[in-house]
Amino acid sequence: MRLGIGFLVIVFIFVGVLDFAVRYKFNGKRWSVPAKVYARPLELYSGLAITPQALMSELKRLHYSMDAKVATPGTYYFQANRLILYTRGFEFWDGLEKPVKLALDFDDAGVNAISSLPLASDNPPGTSSGFASEPEHLDLVRLDPLLIGGFFPAHNEDRILIRLEQSPPYLIDGLLAIEDRGFYEHSGLSMRGILRAFMVNVKEFRLAQGGSTLTQQLVKNFYLNDKRTFSRKAIEAIMALLLELHYEKDEILEAYLNEVYLGQAGQRGIHGFGMASQHYFGQPLNQLKTHQAALLVGLAKGASYYDPRRFPERALKRRNTVLDLLVEQNVLTKKQAEAAKTKPLGVIANASNSDALFPAFLDLVKRQLQRDYREEDLRTEGLRIFTTLDPRVQIKVENQVERSLRSLQSGYGESVRDLQAGVVVTAPQSGEVLAVVGAKNPREAGFNRALDAIRPTGSLFKPAIYLTALSDYQNYSLGTLIKDEAFSIPTQEDTEWSPRNFDGISHGDVTMIEALAKSYNQAGAKLGLDLGLGNVLQSLRALGVERPLPEYPAVLLGAGGLSPLEVTQMYQTIAAGGFSSSLRSIREVLTAQGEPLARYPLSVRQMFDPEAVYLLTHAMQEVMREGTGKSAYYYLPKELNIAGKTGTTNDLRDSWFVGFTEDYLAVVWLGLDDNGAMPLTGSTGALQVWIAMMKDLEPKPLFAPPPEKIEFVWYNPVQGKRSGNNCSGAIYIPMHEQSIPNEWTACGRGDKVIDAIKSWFK
Repeated sequence: MRLGIGFLVIVFIFVGVLDFAVRYKFNGKRWSVPAKVYARPLELYSGLAITPQALMSELKRLHYSMDAKVATPGTYYFQANRLILYTRGFEFWDGLEKPVKLALDFDDAGVNAISSLPLASDNPPGTSSGFASEPEHLDLVRLDPLLIGGFFPAHNEDRILIRLEQSPPYLIDGLLAIEDRGFYEHSGLSMRGILRAFMVNVKEFRLAQGGSTLTQQLVKNFYLNDKRTFSRKAIEAIMALLLELHYEKDEILEAYLNEVYLGQAGQRGIHGFGMASQHYFGQPLNQLKTHQAALLVGLAKGASYYDPRRFPERALKRRNTVLDLLVEQNVLTKKQAEAAKTKPLGVIANASNSDALFPAFLDLVKRQLQRDYREEDLRTEGLRIFTTLDPRVQIKVENQVERSLRSLQSGYGESVRDLQAGVVVTAPQSGEVLAVVGAKNPREAGFNRALDAIRPTGSLFKPAIYLTALSDYQNYSLGTLIKDEAFSIPTQEDTEWSPRNFDGISHGDVTMIEALAKSYNQAGAKLGLDLGLGNVLQSLRALGVERPLPEYPAVLLGAGGLSPLEVTQMYQTIAAGGFSSSLRSIREVLTAQGEPLARYPLSVRQMFDPEAVYLLTHAMQEVMREGTGKSAYYYLPKELNIAGKTGTTNDLRDSWFVGFTEDYLAVVWLGLDDNGAMPLTGSTGALQVWIAMMKDLEPKPLFAPPPEKIEFVWYNPVQGKRSGNNCSGAIYIPMHEQSIPNEWTACGRGDKVIDAIKSWFK
């Protein structure tokens, strides 16, 4: 008697412990949901400069499919300069955008007009496909953004949580038909299944079959493990009964939809139908068609065994079995099932949710997020992160980096066999990072040279010297003569610093614009010392260089090291006309429930006069016209008016180029990880990569109208006087009104009269 009571007490305590475990986990935070990272959404509007082919490439990247009917979200069709598109809709940071069917008309310049078309449900009786109704003009439509990666929990489970009502037609019916037909009748256990499994197990003298209900499967996956023992099965059965006791059927079914294992993406397990839909089809779950839903249902039996990428024939047979069961259950007609069987598996080649899709850019995103969020929150709270990445730009940059490095390796041989690259591309006016490449193999995760390769910058610091001078309108202009001659100064190490020009020649008195264009080291260093090293360093800090730099003269020629990202920040201020904005890779962060969590707005501060920056930009355009960057115009149209600067360090250890147009600022670094010498200058190495990138990106010309206080004049730098356009030694340059001399050369007196007449009429 006592033994029996003691046994019951033990059983009661044991069941109580299981009951607590069931309720504690089910009521609490059930899953660690990874953060999802999205690229920028492509915005469609009248006047958008994009070809139909480029737009269709974007759509394919988003796994839209071409369909002449364009009857469902995620489809499109192009014919005779008109693209019919049915968007998927998306919950953006500023609200939900519903799917919309629209027509985009193209001309030679891009999108000419966008108009809405009625959805099938909107068609009045008697109309055909809805094209007869009056279209409505649309100002702006956003495509759903590309999912580019995530930050995953330590156990590497990836999932997108869904609600039961988000399931597509036939998914639930198919799941219950093939896995648990009596789900809504039983209390967690199926006696018929248990008896069937018992007979099989007795016959085979082992636990070969479990007879599990969906509830038991959820318990096994959610609470227990895959060990097949009689004791574990007994615990599973008790917990299934307890789960059914405390929770509604729909709650249990919804949990199963989010928990079930449905595949593998590298080291990450794909759990739940929401993530599986993205993994296999690149589409939201609620937009799957019947044959797609049937395939996912079939995977629940054994995702590895029926993997459609590895075993397509096996998966196709399994999918068709699900369709047949739906006919048996009177969910589908035989005609509907046969039509679905004719469809291919339709599985995408590569899942867009790969965490290694753009590793260098994701690295930047993570670092910026870690300033505001804990690592645990990034990996478990299901944050939705909207970034500035432009997939079109990123992919083109990656392709050209790989091709260019192969070309350089082919031309220079073993000396550049291990050549590496770091590239950053931004939008000049906003500071948004559009693309990042951290290695010669852009999809290679690991050391991110764009962020972490701290290398001497060579001549890239020279614009800070000239900007410091050009801000002093009373004493300097682009026509000011400076001395390019050898000199030496003592250093703190009791040695002498003696800068030399790359060509080994001293050029005497040269104008500031020529000295910068030709990148004369002696002239730049002498000017920097005349201005004061402290003043130049202050200009570098104002440009956005935060890293401490050594306060000795060699820093004027780039002795201080920066990463490509830091160089980008410096030149961003120049490209934006003297307005500094921190580079940003994140636009918005939402919670898993879609509520705004943080915004990263554009913050701008004016650091330099627009006039001084305009003069510097003009000189950097001269770099490309007549200086060290002129080879760019062998391949690119001169109308681009590129502003740029090459950089080469001692012993040819680093090759740099920075250039910007109206819509792109790009920094390219090339070098060897062991800091070895190579036969590449900034012009023969990094510039060639930059040229290849721009040829593919087709940038807009740099158009910067001169500020009000800037005037273009003919100037004689030797005499320091205004001159005429036909006068010997005259150069045509922009000058600040405070820099323009009152005196004219004898040759320029005729122009003086003309200038006076023009002023009088003003």
